[in-house]
Amino acid sequence: MSQREQWSSKLGFILAAAGSAIGLGAIWKFPYIAGQNGGGAFFLIFILFTLVLGLPLLLAEFTIGRTAQDNAVNSYRKIAPGTRWHWVGILGMITSFILLSFYSVIGGWIIVYLVKAIAGDLNNLTVDQYAEVFNGTISDPVVSVLVQLLFILMTIIVISGGVQKGIERVSSFMMPALFVLFMILVVRAVTLDGAMDGIRFLLLPDFSKVTSQTILEAMGQSFFTLSVGVSVMVTYSSYLPKTQSLPRAAFSIVGMNIFIVLLAGLAIFPAVFSFGLEPGAGPVLLFNVLPTVFSQLPFGMLFFIAFLVLFLFAALTSAFSMLEIIVSVASNGEPSKRKKWAWIIGLAIFVCGVPSALSYGVLGDVIIFGKTIFDLADYTVSNVLLPIGALLITLFVSMKMKRSALWEELQRGSRVKRGLFEAWFFLVRYVCPVLILAVMMDVLGVW
Repeated sequence: MSQREQWSSKLGFILAAAGSAIGLGAIWKFPYIAGQNGGGAFFLIFILFTLVLGLPLLLAEFTIGRTAQDNAVNSYRKIAPGTRWHWVGILGMITSFILLSFYSVIGGWIIVYLVKAIAGDLNNLTVDQYAEVFNGTISDPVVSVLVQLLFILMTIIVISGGVQKGIERVSSFMMPALFVLFMILVVRAVTLDGAMDGIRFLLLPDFSKVTSQTILEAMGQSFFTLSVGVSVMVTYSSYLPKTQSLPRAAFSIVGMNIFIVLLAGLAIFPAVFSFGLEPGAGPVLLFNVLPTVFSQLPFGMLFFIAFLVLFLFAALTSAFSMLEIIVSVASNGEPSKRKKWAWIIGLAIFVCGVPSALSYGVLGDVIIFGKTIFDLADYTVSNVLLPIGALLITLFVSMKMKRSALWEELQRGSRVKRGLFEAWFFLVRYVCPVLILAVMMDVLGVW
């Protein structure tokens, strides 16, 4: 077998992993999920879950991946040979497959908006007109499918290039640029008339809006935005040299994730309240609000075009990780097989994602369990598969990996205090499984 690829630097790994986390989950999904669940209360619960569940789980996946130095299925096999724990990796592949099938639909919407903005079709429109543009875009079957395919093709091309020349090179440019443009957008949004109402909505919790569903959504969102529970980070950390610090990388990624989620909220909600929009409007929120905000800026459409480019990049960096986990397993670490499998799997995901692309148009009347095909796929991944995957990973690390081996792995490249290690292990072994099970059973009506 050829030598396994590696990240060229610690920063390259952090930016790639952060790119996986800081994609549509933070920028597109968080604002509308928070809007539907009371704003500030949801944001606070989300932060708590991110720190108490997301961070320990992220570090748990890191330890699995770098210990085994293999793909998401073989990593579990190496650590627990002769058992069925490798099915955790297979579950992660299935989850990533479904996730990318509908995620690529949103990526396609971004491409459409980018083309329309460059063509000048989004200049000087009202809020209602922006809503009409979006509704027309997602209901057009030909456009929806073609741009979904284009998004998948872009993902395939990068994954075909490998870890350093593909994922790392692209992520190292896109993520810093996204932060800069987001800061510009936030400054403009918080200075709009009536923006303070939106800031209060985001930062002042109203716990009367909290239900068990709100808690489950917040937990699912913390998993979704950190890319944990699907073994994506097992795959990414398997390319990491033993000299790098896993705890520092995990804290950096979590910090960047919370920060970008905060920026997303500060960019969206002040504008929502300023223009009298509904914060619980759903998935369309971002596509209706952002153009309105940019239209208030000098040279606003130029900024909007630049933001859409980087928004597309952020979506792509997340898509890279979803396709990479599957391609890594299929190619079994052989660089010569990477390109072939990237194309086969990528096109299969596209085909399976077509129903989601059509679920706001010709398949709009197809309702399963009260949800469109797109919404059902989203709900299944965020609120069922991700929590189950996260639960299994916590059990694997605490039950099948030796405590001494975990301590040794976390010591590599860093000087972790014994107390911090014990706190992390306690969270992974006891707190994380109990919280995940408690929330899921409550929603299922077990108690």
